[in-house]
Amino acid sequence: MTPREDDDYRDWIGREMVRHDQISPRLVEQIRATLAPHLAPAEVPLGTFWTLSPDALPPEDLGRDGHPKLGLVLPRLPLPRRMWAGGEVVSHGAFREGDLVERVSAVEAITFKTGSTGPLGFVAVRHNYSAGGRLVVSERQDLVYRQDPVPGEATPSYPMAPDLGPPVMSFALSPDPVLLFRFSALTFNGHRIHYDRSYATGVEGYADLVVHGPMQAMWMLNLAAQVLGGCPGRFAYRGMSPLTVGEPILVEAHQASDGGLALRVRKAGGPVTMTATATAQI
Repeated sequence: MTPREDDDYRDWIGREMVRHDQISPRLVEQIRATLAPHLAPAEVPLGTFWTLSPDALPPEDLGRDGHPKLGLVLPRLPLPRRMWAGGEVVSHGAFREGDLVERVSAVEAITFKTGSTGPLGFVAVRHNYSAGGRLVVSERQDLVYRQDPVPGEATPSYPMAPDLGPPVMSFALSPDPVLLFRFSALTFNGHRIHYDRSYATGVEGYADLVVHGPMQAMWMLNLAAQVLGGCPGRFAYRGMSPLTVGEPILVEAHQASDGGLALRVRKAGGPVTMTATATAQI
C-alpha cells in the first residue's frame, strides 16, 4: 500500500534546520572558473546559493549512493533513488562577496503518486537564505524518490524537443567528466551518479554519468539574467529527462507570451532535459 504523508511523515513537515555559511572570495573564484563563460555579470554569480551549507556527514552516515542516509536530513521514503525534480527561486536582492549567509530549511510537503516508471515520492523543501538580516533568496526544491530500475526492462523514451523558433539568446556546450567533478566539489555533492560510471549505469540504470540538475538550472538562470539585464525576480525550473556526460547540448532562452522568458536545456537533435520560466528582473 502506498504510504500517506499524514500517516507516516507528519513529524517531518515544518521541521527546521538552520545552517550558516560564507560567500568567500575563494568560492566566488571557483564558481567563475567552473562555469565561465556562461555567467551573467554580477558581484556574486547567480545561483551561488546552491553551493552553500551542503550536507556534511561522516562516511558512516552515507547511503549506498553517497548521499546522507535517508532519515537523517530528509525523510526515509520507501524508495531508494533520489534526484532533483525541479523547484522555484524567488529573489529579493543580491548577495555580496563576504556575506555571512543563514539558511533556514524545512520540509513543506510529502506526496506520493504513480508515474510511467512506477511509484514516486515527492518531497518539497523550503530554503530561505538571509544575509545581514535581509532575506535574499527564498527557494523551494522538489525532490523525487523512485524505485530501482528493473533488470531487462526498457529504459524510458522521451520526445524530441519541439520547434520553438529562433531563441533570443543561446549557447552550446558539451559537459565532460571534469566539469561534473568540479561542480560536485563546489556543492559537496557525493551522489555517485555524477562520478562513478559503474554505479550510474549498473545500479541506477543511466546511460552514463549524469549532469547535475542545479548546474543546468544555473545555466538557465544566468542566461535569463543576460537577456533580462538582471537577476529574474522569479525563476521556476523542472527536470524533463536525464542529461549524461559528453552529449552536446543547447541552452536557450525564448520570449514567453506573458512577457517573461521560457528557457530550456536540450540535447542537440534530441529531447529537452530541463525547462524553466523567468520573470522580469528584481
